[in-house]
Amino acid sequence: MHTLSSINSYAGKTAVVIGGGVIGASWAALFLVNGLKVIISDPDPEIESKAEALITAALPALKALGYKATDVEANLSFEKDNAKAVVKADIVQECAPEKVEFKQALWKTIEAAAPKHALLFSSSSTIPASAQFTQMVDQSRLLIGHPFNPPHLMPLVEVVPTPKTDPEITAKALAFYRGVGKIALEIRKEIPGFVANRLQAAIFQESVFLVAEGVVSLDQLDDVVTSSLGIRWATSGPFLSFHLGGGPGGLSHFIEHLGPPMELAWKHLGKASFDDATKALLAKQLATTYGTSSFYALSEVRDDKEVAVINGLAQVQSPA
Repeated sequence: MHTLSSINSYAGKTAVVIGGGVIGASWAALFLVNGLKVIISDPDPEIESKAEALITAALPALKALGYKATDVEANLSFEKDNAKAVVKADIVQECAPEKVEFKQALWKTIEAAAPKHALLFSSSSTIPASAQFTQMVDQSRLLIGHPFNPPHLMPLVEVVPTPKTDPEITAKALAFYRGVGKIALEIRKEIPGFVANRLQAAIFQESVFLVAEGVVSLDQLDDVVTSSLGIRWATSGPFLSFHLGGGPGGLSHFIEHLGPPMELAWKHLGKASFDDATKALLAKQLATTYGTSSFYALSEVRDDKEVAVINGLAQVQSPA
């Protein structure tokens, strides 16, 4: 459950966020309300205004979750040079472009400049740490700390070590993320896309297929999810849902009686691609639905709803 840590042992220490876009700024906002000093390193000449706008937009949701947004401006700074930015880092949270060669060179630079005690995390959603650390001297230091978007709000962080990751560093990573209020889970094995994004990709493929086939519109599909599966999975998850769906007999009973039609449904799942026709269809539907509102307006509503869900779940006692 998403809870605030009463004592954050990293308060007052320095987190360097590499890349100040949507993900990086969201991480920065979370770190700032946890009392960390944050340095954002990004070559964009307009990064200060862009990142500050995103951080400001994130603060109401963080306050609603119980954080106190004190000294946010005083604890935020910017440094375009990555090597200079990490000199005094205690944590490095990389949010750079998803290009493996870029990340390989980036970690070489960071490792050479950062203190030996600094925790080195990549936010990558697709590239495992073992593909990123090839130019590092001490490859045991790097692991994945993959958030679910937006990091300042969504509880999950997938902590994905490599076979070379020092177990002590994995333990420190889990402790750090839990200390800033996240649900940090260690993923036992490296796999492309990790876990949450693999599930998301599978569901989104079928979603695009259904819209492309004209079964539902883009916004109708979202309503289907938020009015059914979204509520179910926010409270139970796929396995517990079907365990309960099996009645007193549980998951075994469910699989015995509903497994065959489920397997048949798997055979009929659609294949989708982002060809020109599909992209044009999605853009046309988007223009008359979500496209009529700004990014910040949509984000504010999303944040309010997700805070309500998170805070609501926090009030429900889970069985031991």
